[in-house]
Order: sequence, then C-alpha cells, then structure tokens
Amino acid sequence: MTSLSTLLRSGAALACIAMASSAFAAGPAPEATTATNPLGGKGSAARATPGQAREISWAELVPKDWDPMKAFQDIDFSKLDDADPRASELLMKMQQASDSAPANPELNGAVVRIPGFIVPLEQDKGEVTEFLLVPYFGACIHTPPPPANQIVHVVPEKGAKFRAMDTVWVTGKLQASRNDSMMGVSAYHLAAQSVTKYNGGAKQ
Repeated sequence: MTSLSTLLRSGAALACIAMASSAFAAGPAPEATTATNPLGGKGSAARATPGQAREISWAELVPKDWDPMKAFQDIDFSKLDDADPRASELLMKMQQASDSAPANPELNGAVVRIPGFIVPLEQDKGEVTEFLLVPYFGACIHTPPPPANQIVHVVPEKGAKFRAMDTVWVTGKLQASRNDSMMGVSAYHLAAQSVTKYNGGAKQ
C-alpha cells in the first residue's frame, strides 16, 4: 500500500508548479535547492538579440493557464490515511497528471539558454551523451520527478564531461516533444549546441 507520506510528497511536487511564477531565486544557485526553491531566476521578459539564445527561467516552461491542482482541489488530504484505498488511486492520478503536464507552445522551436541539474541517461567514455535537465537538486534521483513540463530531455552535439547533479547552462533549440525515460517523463527536447558549467547569471 502506498504510504500517505509518499502521496503528499507527490502532491507537493505538483503544487510547486502552481507557485512557479513567484518565489524563484535570482542570481547564482542557492546552496540547497528544493522543489519550491528551484535553480534560476525569475527570467527576463526581453527577447534575445538576433543571433543569440534567449535566456529563460523554469517558470516560462509552464503554460500560464495550466493549473496542476485543478483536478484535485475538492480533495481533503487530511481525511486520507495509510489504510484508505483511495490514497493509492489518488497517487496514480497525480502521477498521470504530472507525466502529462503540457509544454508551453510559445517556446516551441525557440533557441534558449537555461540552467539546471544533470540527470544522466546515456554515457560514453566518461562523457554524458544524453541527459535530463531538471530545476532542483535531487529531482528524479533522490526525489520523485517533477511534472513533465519541468524536465528537459537534452542531447548535446558532443559528449559533456559532467556527472549526475552537476549544475550547467544548456543552450540550444527547444522543442515540445514528450520522452519517457526510466528517470522521468519530459515534455521538452533540446538539441544542445553547448553544455557549460553553471556560473550564476553571467553571460557566456
């Protein structure tokens, strides 16, 4: 039987997206990033200059009209306990909602630059050749995956010498394309022109 604590953790992961438009830290990555305090700043509304990638925040990956908790707003979590069969059914529904979280169509095809943490999928000769980019430390490894629109599937032009949970800047063309991996479901694909060490808000 799924424990209520696991259920509530999954609920918190969804709820954090509803709060994504406010509470993002500005500047360098904080020492202890969490689902409610992800990597990156509030982002800039300004468009990139011609020939340059647009720097975006994780909040911009979420459609403005998407409410992850809309289907669950009438549920009183305080009335569920470990023995309640509705707990495991609710957990499954929340996981399905998380995995089907929609991409922001306004970013489809945009060349962007975004910071995040690496979750390796494929490696070759000590280099990461395919990975998931996530907004907070531990996501998909130490904690459940965030919603799909907070996971980017990255394939760099060439292998990158990084390890799991290293913090990087990724630059490339972003596509709304769903990918289901053993580490989580992503709503975006990014063909990376570059993967570089995270250095706060400094430009490359």
